[in-house]
Amino acid sequence: MRYVIIGAGAVGGTIGGLLAEAGRDVVLVARGAHLDALRADGLHLTTESGARTVHAPVASGPQDVDLRPGDVLVLAVKGQDTAATTAQWADRPVAGGRTAGEDLLLVCAQNGVDNERTALRRFARVAGMCVWLPATFLEPGRVSAAGSPVAGVLTLGTVPAGAPDPDLGRVGADLVAAGFRAPVVEDVMAWKYAKLLSNLGNAVEALCGPVREPAARELLADTVAEARTVLAAAGIEPVAPEDEQRERGDFTLVDLPGVTRRGGSSWQSLVRGAGSIEAAYLNGEIVLLGRLHGVPTPLNATLLRLAEHAAARGEQPGGHDPADVRGAAARVAA
Repeated sequence: MRYVIIGAGAVGGTIGGLLAEAGRDVVLVARGAHLDALRADGLHLTTESGARTVHAPVASGPQDVDLRPGDVLVLAVKGQDTAATTAQWADRPVAGGRTAGEDLLLVCAQNGVDNERTALRRFARVAGMCVWLPATFLEPGRVSAAGSPVAGVLTLGTVPAGAPDPDLGRVGADLVAAGFRAPVVEDVMAWKYAKLLSNLGNAVEALCGPVREPAARELLADTVAEARTVLAAAGIEPVAPEDEQRERGDFTLVDLPGVTRRGGSSWQSLVRGAGSIEAAYLNGEIVLLGRLHGVPTPLNATLLRLAEHAAARGEQPGGHDPADVRGAAARVAA
């Protein structure tokens, strides 16, 4: 079994790097300066175990990878890139005469709940991964993961729910060997909806800075409460917080020598000046469901709008006051 990591940034780089370090066959797919750094010097990976360099084959895209039966594609791009990326890979030939979309297992190692639905348009075999992995893209060629006592908790499940894909148990076992917890569950989307509620804070953090002050914490709490009302109206039941906590157990974040954690994925998008942000697939999912089921979502709609504007304008994180966000949401609700 070979793992083709599509989007070997913070999350994908950590997963692929640790799999390669554990002796698994891995290809890291990246682009731009990160691709150049991986090719030149390997992947510099820092975890609780220390800093080291991992060497694995590197590719710039599907044209550089000769796919073969048994390959597992691990999709680790942001949600806004899922449709284009799956379109690029689905028709790639697999040795033996069929295509990636027909034969290969695609694992969505991504935040949000829309990626699997998008992938199923082109891939017959899709699995979701609920990613609890505090990874940071530090600079081209260098990533870190601050989880302890394991690097991350990666809950897996076939989509749609039901009998697991025949290869998924082996994927889970390989991830465990690489230093993750990787349980295989029947309904992974229930886990991903629970993670979605946590990820609604990504926009709050990106706009208002670290969620430590009371005003930011209250804004986040009200944003999540709004989302829970929406999910209830839609008949969606996320995994209960106590079940989620039981699965995560003693998993926590630690300080890594020489590494400053810079916030979550949306925060990192603004810091890097990526020009886009995944809010449409986090807060925007709540807005969509709210409109479909007649539930107002002024807080999530406002966070979505402001986060996308911040990304398009090249703003740095933390430029908004929580009170101003609330004021804008009140105007939406009026």
